Amino acid sequence: MLPSWAPNLHPLVAHFPIVLLLTAATADLLSAAIRRPAWLVPMAVSLYVTGAIMAFAAFLSGTQAADTVFLPGMAHPIVDAHRAWALATTLMTGVVAMVQTAGFMSGAPWNRPLRLALAVAGLLAALLVYQTAERGARLVYEQGVGVIGASEPRRGQ
Repeated sequence: MLPSWAPNLHPLVAHFPIVLLLTAATADLLSAAIRRPAWLVPMAVSLYVTGAIMAFAAFLSGTQAADTVFLPGMAHPIVDAHRAWALATTLMTGVVAMVQTAGFMSGAPWNRPLRLALAVAGLLAALLVYQTAERGARLVYEQGVGVIGASEPRRGQ
């Protein structure tokens, strides 16, 4: 079911949490800055929840991917760092999503200090996303992990 150019599911899944979680953090920052951000709160909550689910899917698919692709010797420490950052990102975004959801479901008012605290947590999650993505990019662009070489046959051909 995967396209012939995809070595595994991970490259098809990994970009969703990046976009969702960075957009969620941006929505949180706007929520802290805007006087009446009623529409931003549910948006941020849904983005965090979806982003956390996709981060978990990316973590699982990445763990599986590391066992299926050729890893040059120099790539092993980067894979280990990528996995550690991905786990931290998955855990942090899961916690942020749960806190956001619990706060939203409680119906309590979201005052400015609370919105600011949630925005800081979102920025920390965004920093973890960046660190994870940077190591993933290094694996592809510096080490060629998961890249089909010109002399390699494509899967399914």
